[in-house]
Amino acid sequence: MAKKGNSKKDKDAKKQRALLKQQKQSTKSSNKEQKLSKKFNDDSESEDEDLDTILQNFKKEQEQYHKITATYISKPPVRNNGCMVATQQELVIFGGEALVNDKLQFYNDLLVYNPKKNLWRQYFSQNSPNNRSSAAILYHPNYNQCLLFGGEFSSPKQQQFYHYKDTWVLNCSNKEWEKLDFPKSMKLPQGRSGAKFSYWKNYAILFGGFKDTGVETVYLQDCWVFDMLERTWKEIEFPKNSPTPDARSGCSLIPFDDGMVLYGGYTKVKTTKKNISKGKILNDLWILKNFTANDLNKVRWEKKRKQGVQPSPRCGTSWVSHKGRGVLFGGVFDYEETEESLESEFFNDLYVYSQDINRWYNLKLRKSKNKSNNSKDLAKSEKGKTIQERDMELENILNSILEKNNISLGDGNEEDDNEINKKMRQLDLESDEDEEEGDEELEDGSATADSIKKYEPRELNNFPHSRYNASTAVLGDNLYIYSGLWEMGDKEFAIDSFYSIDLNKLDTVKSYWEDLGDIIKAERDGIEDSDEEFEYEDEDDEEDDDDEDDEETAIDTLEAADEEDEEDLDEGYEFPDERPWLPHPKPFENLRAFYIRTGAEFLQWIINSKTSSLNHKLLKTKSFDLCESRWYERREEVRIMEDKFEEEFGVSGIEVIEKDVSVKPAGASKRR
Repeated sequence: MAKKGNSKKDKDAKKQRALLKQQKQSTKSSNKEQKLSKKFNDDSESEDEDLDTILQNFKKEQEQYHKITATYISKPPVRNNGCMVATQQELVIFGGEALVNDKLQFYNDLLVYNPKKNLWRQYFSQNSPNNRSSAAILYHPNYNQCLLFGGEFSSPKQQQFYHYKDTWVLNCSNKEWEKLDFPKSMKLPQGRSGAKFSYWKNYAILFGGFKDTGVETVYLQDCWVFDMLERTWKEIEFPKNSPTPDARSGCSLIPFDDGMVLYGGYTKVKTTKKNISKGKILNDLWILKNFTANDLNKVRWEKKRKQGVQPSPRCGTSWVSHKGRGVLFGGVFDYEETEESLESEFFNDLYVYSQDINRWYNLKLRKSKNKSNNSKDLAKSEKGKTIQERDMELENILNSILEKNNISLGDGNEEDDNEINKKMRQLDLESDEDEEEGDEELEDGSATADSIKKYEPRELNNFPHSRYNASTAVLGDNLYIYSGLWEMGDKEFAIDSFYSIDLNKLDTVKSYWEDLGDIIKAERDGIEDSDEEFEYEDEDDEEDDDDEDDEETAIDTLEAADEEDEEDLDEGYEFPDERPWLPHPKPFENLRAFYIRTGAEFLQWIINSKTSSLNHKLLKTKSFDLCESRWYERREEVRIMEDKFEEEFGVSGIEVIEKDVSVKPAGASKRR
């Protein structure tokens, strides 16, 4: 029998070990929450630089630039956690962070990529936001402006942190920044990192994020609206009994007709073990709706039941909007989180969420095959027409549909008609000749675009390497993926890479550049966890038993999600039709052909709905949007049918011949 004295000594020793573990977990959690877990080998006795001094030095450095200085570059300097959005014709990246010589460096340059020219430009200006990462950014198409809020900055050794709470507007035409000043009486969002933006009409909507108070990390669930026209902030306050999402950071937001959709994120929850917090990955889905009431007090959250082939639980995903759908890439799931270690699974799969029918689909790459002669002939026939001829053809079809339904065309507005024609032009899946654009003159007299090395894309047969916190944006029908992070053990790897995926064809991934050398070496050799000195033999420790239970629970959750995905995969690829009353696209029928064939039915459906009071221009737009949504909604099912045709008949294009049912032959009878 053990003596009491020895028993007490053992308990004290366990308490010391538990305290040491708690301190280590707190440090590790803080690093993860800040998304800055670079694991420096710093000298603890060396002094860190003062934040105020660093920011003052940044300000002096900016004074050397002209108002706006632009330079062509071959590719962006390596960075992560920058802000990337797509404007009308370009990709825009602001800020970010990188580990340089064992010190964390932040950026405040503006990077612009032109896909037509395959050229990058780097902009500096005297009046630009301070260096930062993990800020919230939004491009608003109605104003051709980017809105930037918040973000984080730290001293090189991460001993001091700062969260911004400033608001900036970028004019996308001339790349000029403007810092917004507000009256002292106006209530403003507090500084934060990891928040997300979406938009509805003239509103920009901000949700979530986190803030490090120096004592703890606070996750936020407040929702703010910025009026792009009035340039004012207002917080949306929900009734106490109204359901709301949990506080979180790193979530995903995308716009839809009546508001926005929220998915996933990361937060911390208290455990029963001496107030220790543990990470929690959220994979819930919410809709913020009722914006059409034009009263922010009526806006409400609604939790949605997920359907279809869903992504497994994960955080650090990248979710962007594409023609009424949400396209999700990558992410990470922490399935073993103890005081000594954190092991994770990283993803590189692609999922699509259809907002109209509240359903998830998994996207796979197709095998790229040569088109048949029949398909080529059809493409030549269609491409032989000028843009003006195709626009006129579509316009005549639309007007004839409206006239048949007794909708007055009224006085045409040339500006509105041009917008409609521009939208119709996007129906072509075969690209037209790019408009010639001359090289811009750069204020600093730098080298022309011709002297800059271009990274020509090469085709990959698989999706990019698994990662989290990748920067993604959709321009046209192309999904662009830039940068990202991957871990093994306690070591973090920044992935310097840039890709694009055609979301219509899904036949290949274009890689402009990628540096996976360190990752491949780590996967081959493995990396030992540097925390071995904190491992103890305390099999009888109840806390360790709790950790094992938590670990088993997390693994069971992931396995259950995988099993559920497999079941959904079997059922989901039957592709149940949530809207069978709408026309269905046919194999090898592109969006333009589908709209020409079925536009009358979509327009009639819109007219019969509550939107019949709209004028003829809005009716055209609504009918096209519905057609486009339907085409993408059934795209995966049609794609499988196309693959079957290719395998069985060796064709990749079939001319659809419509039977004229308006004239029935004599003696024809109904057939059931």
